[in-house]
Amino acid sequence: MSKPNISITSESQSSKVASKETLVYTIDDTLYINLTDRCTLACEFCPKIQGSMDVHEYNLLLSTRHETDEYLKEMGDISRYKEVVFCGFGEPTLRLKQLLEIAHYCKQSGTRVRVNSDGLGNLVNKRNILPELAHCVDALSISMNAQNEAIYNQHCLPALQGSYQNMLDFLGLAPEYISDTTATAIEGLEGVDIDACEAQAIELGVKFRKRVLDIVG
Repeated sequence: MSKPNISITSESQSSKVASKETLVYTIDDTLYINLTDRCTLACEFCPKIQGSMDVHEYNLLLSTRHETDEYLKEMGDISRYKEVVFCGFGEPTLRLKQLLEIAHYCKQSGTRVRVNSDGLGNLVNKRNILPELAHCVDALSISMNAQNEAIYNQHCLPALQGSYQNMLDFLGLAPEYISDTTATAIEGLEGVDIDACEAQAIELGVKFRKRVLDIVG
């Protein structure tokens, strides 16, 4: 298995901070929170790894780590949205403190909250974070991506050892805290067996959703 060139993909560095970075963005009636572009995976199918920081008409490049108050200011009146989703080109649980602060604000406002994650939050935070998420998150979408570790490593290039098993452990544990938990996998990746992924998700007690390669957002 080839390894990514970096141990953890880091916040994009720039000598000039963008005058207006995209902290939040909307698709249809959903508000997305672009919390970080850091990740412990370097998935070959991720647009960021392929050199693009764009989703729809939004550039998700982040030159610095923005704080909670900056996000709340950009979010505005969230009552107009069906839900708020933590989803950018990075893993939101790497910034767990800010995620929880923003999610609590959304819940206090009566807005549904979903977190799109690689399922490695317990591994990187070195504790079970699900009880904390359960207080302010309504739904989890976890990228399973493959039916076995070999295919997962081939496409996701994890920086941390044991990532695949930790992701499965997280998936299996999640419904105890957040009942609306869904595993996803992408149709069109070499060696990925969508039916096997779905069967594994059902065995773990979570829902399953098939995604399509190169369709983002």
